[in-house]
Amino acid sequence: MPRPSATFAVWSSAWLAGSAAPDDVLDALAPWADAHDVQCVDDATADATRLPAPGAPVSSLTFLLAALRRLAPRGAARLVLTAPGDIRGLPGPSSFGTAVIRAGEGVFFPDAGLGLVPSQIADGVLRWTVYPVPDPGAPAEHVPQNQAERDLREQVRQSASILTDLGVARHRPGVREEIAAALRSRPQSLWPAGMPPQALRVLQHADEVEAILAAASVDEPGGALSASAATARREALRPLETAVRIARRAAVAEAVRVLASAPLV
Repeated sequence: MPRPSATFAVWSSAWLAGSAAPDDVLDALAPWADAHDVQCVDDATADATRLPAPGAPVSSLTFLLAALRRLAPRGAARLVLTAPGDIRGLPGPSSFGTAVIRAGEGVFFPDAGLGLVPSQIADGVLRWTVYPVPDPGAPAEHVPQNQAERDLREQVRQSASILTDLGVARHRPGVREEIAAALRSRPQSLWPAGMPPQALRVLQHADEVEAILAAASVDEPGGALSASAATARREALRPLETAVRIARRAAVAEAVRVLASAPLV
């Protein structure tokens, strides 16, 4: 469950605050895809942002950053992560919200009235589609980092206990190696100077828990779970998946707050 939106939210906020160069943003996004392009969802958004309309040749992240600078000179981004039954952080009804629900992630710029949703359109190519967001909706839920980190650790403990009680958390040879390999295979996130240490720690922990979730969702070699056991496993893991999303949102929100309030350099 890669999240390039988290990288973009943090780095674009640093760029808008004047504490990062455009090349820094591009370098940070490079691990997520060999190429990134940009296109608007409709003609009106293209006119407002001076970015390509549907059907026109695509643009680059450099022009997207310039558009954000014009429309929200010191604006801060909001990371939006959703899942079935969890749409916290979405702005008011819009095509952006529909796209985020489908993709599971996006970046919202309240001051610019714009949202971005990444999607892989070809091998090694990530497209950032720009959406209008006319209604910012309610302010994003504030979850203190201490609480998010504490809740994530508690959900790890509870989920492990429930899975053991259900008999679906048996030892699988090589599972530690699977988790380590999953972490190695993830794009290596780069973060700006000035990132709050706790935010970095929470993001790293969320990555580790996500790798554990992936391993816990795989059936043991040579056999599959019964339908009832698979359902029980899924229900046991769902709160942990939610805790990972909340932790990521909280960490990114704190990083954006710190970086966006930094003095211009």
